[in-house]
Amino acid sequence: MPDLVIEARKAFIGPGLAVQRILPFRLRRMVGPFIFMDHAGPVTEMPAADSHSLDVLPHPHIGLSTVSYLFAGRVTHRDSLGVEQVIRPGEVNWMTAGKGIAHSERFEDPQVLAEGGLEMIQTWVALPEKDEEAAPGFNNYRPEQLPVFTDKGIWMRLIAGNAYGLGNDVKISSPLFYLHVLLEAGARLTLPKGHTERAAYIAKGSIETDGYVYGGGHMLVFAKGADPVIIAKEKTTVMLLGGEPLGERFIWWNFVSSRKERIEQAKADWKAGRIILPPNDNKEFIPLPEDRSRPAGMPPPEPLS
Repeated sequence: MPDLVIEARKAFIGPGLAVQRILPFRLRRMVGPFIFMDHAGPVTEMPAADSHSLDVLPHPHIGLSTVSYLFAGRVTHRDSLGVEQVIRPGEVNWMTAGKGIAHSERFEDPQVLAEGGLEMIQTWVALPEKDEEAAPGFNNYRPEQLPVFTDKGIWMRLIAGNAYGLGNDVKISSPLFYLHVLLEAGARLTLPKGHTERAAYIAKGSIETDGYVYGGGHMLVFAKGADPVIIAKEKTTVMLLGGEPLGERFIWWNFVSSRKERIEQAKADWKAGRIILPPNDNKEFIPLPEDRSRPAGMPPPEPLS
């Protein structure tokens, strides 16, 4: 039985783009090094007359890596390193913020809505303390670089890390695993061993474990040492993730750090323009949220992807 069940909450990362937010959660801030998880879409029709309503304007990050993975559609990434990369289904965009980076994610091809829509998962992976101030970097990994395993009723792609004997060259900073798994009805799967913290996010469909059934939009977090078996009740999409804990991390808006004072510095840097905007997307940006009137105990501003 899961140690904790997290139900996704609705949040907005752009004027027209609603997401299901899974992490962070008030009872569980992280799973291994994963400190953030959003499920965007599926978007199959334009929420407004202007496709820019789906855009996430330039915004900053520190102390983490963003990991973008698409089920459907196309999104254009631009960052302050000058990188411009269109991500497509089955690819991984892995951007390491380190000491500071700004990026945008823009929906620039409305035709994809007619081709099946837009749907993506974005996670943030906190960096070990020794890497929190590393130089920022970006890598795109093609599907052929990400190993696939199939068995009766099971298809899985390793996005990053190591699991089920699979590994790849996606550059990570701490031990973790992250997989995209498709299960046919009746398929059975045991979670990967060798990782201290593990979770399963049901993106679509439903699964049974220990006699309980859980539907889409739920993350099941399992205790250390548990050996759960999940059984697909129907055709189901599951994201498996976890790894080794890094210790306490603070998160405010898009900033993650092991030190509160570093987040305060990042706020000041963004407000003062010391974090450079993407050179090929620098005409607009998201200003630092104001939280002076926030009552004690209220959550910080919603993070962006």
